[in-house]
This record gives sequence, C-alpha cells and structure tokens, in this order.
Amino acid sequence: MTRASLVTVLMLLCIARSIRSQIYQNMSSLAGVHSVAYVTVPDDAVAKRLARGLVENKLAACVNIIPRLTSIYEWEGKIQEESELLLMIKTRTEKVNALTKYVKENHPYTICEIISLPIQNGNNDYLKWISEVIPSLDKTA
Repeated sequence: MTRASLVTVLMLLCIARSIRSQIYQNMSSLAGVHSVAYVTVPDDAVAKRLARGLVENKLAACVNIIPRLTSIYEWEGKIQEESELLLMIKTRTEKVNALTKYVKENHPYTICEIISLPIQNGNNDYLKWISEVIPSLDKTA
C-alpha cells in the first residue's frame, strides 16, 4: 500500500467515525419507545369521539385532528375519492395494539386505516411527557 493510499484510507475512517458519532448524538435516548399512529375518519364528529376516547382510556397522550384531506383509493374494484380527516396520535409503542383494537371497535369504516411509525427522535421533554401521561404496561418502567 502506498503512502498516499494509506493517508486516504485513514482520512475516510476519520470521516466515517465523525458521521457515525453525529448520528448517535442526534438519536434520542427514547428512540422507539413512542409511536405516532395515523387514522383517517369520515367527519369531525367521529374524529372527536375517537380522539377523546383514546385520551380518556390512556391509549394516547395527544391526538391532533387534521382537517380537509382528500383520499383517493381503490375499494370494491372502483377508484374512490373522499374527503376525510386525519388523526395524528402520539402514544407508547407498546400501546399500539390496544389502540388499534379500540379504533377498530369504534370506527364506522369496515376496514379502517390504522398505521403507526416509531418515533426515533424528537423533543425529549415532549417524549417524557408522553411517558408520564400514558402508563407503561411494564410496571417497573
């Protein structure tokens, strides 16, 4: 290996190490503990009823109701276009299954949209607040 190629390899290792340390530095210590779930609903009354029920039952710390969505999808072989609202639900990841069950039992759609993503990073104070509001299934946590 020539001296120039050795210097190049060392420089690349230093750059990779710097990038890796920045990625870990930016990750929250609470990565994956919380999730955001998305649920579409047909109207404001359903949105408020579901949101209130989720919060009251300690399945969500906060539910944002986002109005005026247009959803385009295939249903029963036909392309549909409907006005909907979106619930953006913040919860503990371990509560997503119970949240899903609650929504399915209280939603007017035959097949309702319930999808969730883990929160990998965010305001630690906000994420801790979610943990305080939504009790863990693990009583030691």
